Amino acid sequence: MSSVSDSALLEVDGLNSYYGRAHIIADVALQIRPGEVVALMGRNGAGKSTTMKCIMGIVKIAAGSIQFSKTDISGRSSYQISRLGLAYVPEDRRVFTDLTVLENLEVGRQDQRDDAPSWTPERLFELFPNLGEMRDRPGGQMSGGEQQMLTIARSLMGNPTTILLDEPSEGLAPVIVEQMANTIRELKSEGLTVLLSEQNLHFATLVSDRAYIIEKGRIRYEGTMEALAADEEVRQAYLTV
Repeated sequence: MSSVSDSALLEVDGLNSYYGRAHIIADVALQIRPGEVVALMGRNGAGKSTTMKCIMGIVKIAAGSIQFSKTDISGRSSYQISRLGLAYVPEDRRVFTDLTVLENLEVGRQDQRDDAPSWTPERLFELFPNLGEMRDRPGGQMSGGEQQMLTIARSLMGNPTTILLDEPSEGLAPVIVEQMANTIRELKSEGLTVLLSEQNLHFATLVSDRAYIIEKGRIRYEGTMEALAADEEVRQAYLTV
């Protein structure tokens, strides 16, 4: 049987990053197989978002390697990484407020890939029915949950093989959180690979196969969601507020 490393679609090894002199990410290593949903968990400020930004080339790395689809993407520009099929949905959404839903989707369009699901606006409106009902509405006139859905949909227009979701349940109403969980499960059924950063253990358990826990920039735990749910000591040490 292959190890995770042998079959990994995304592999981070020995990742280090600094903000000024502050050592923010220290020797982070993680691997994700094709078709997995993996949660990167931890409290606020633990290093979840920074790890994702390092992977996407938004934050400069000081040491370590990042392999995506057997290509070294360490030090590449974000647009180059995106063109390889890796999408990123930031926590702060960043929709184009003056553009309509359809126009926002067109911004994200990339060519179809042989190894990824192919998305069109109509397919995305099936996945996000709310967006289909407001296709001509400007992004600035949408709720936070609707903007979150639009940001994910716009990323999917790039036909990625893998998507990074930064705090997808943060600040959303419970009913929208449930919709978000259903969306992630649907993306998995389409064959998409997902890495999500998350504080909400309930949400992560609904959608994830495995979890990594990061604390003060270091990976402190790796295991299945079932193992994490059964390990109260780890949850108390790294996830409770």
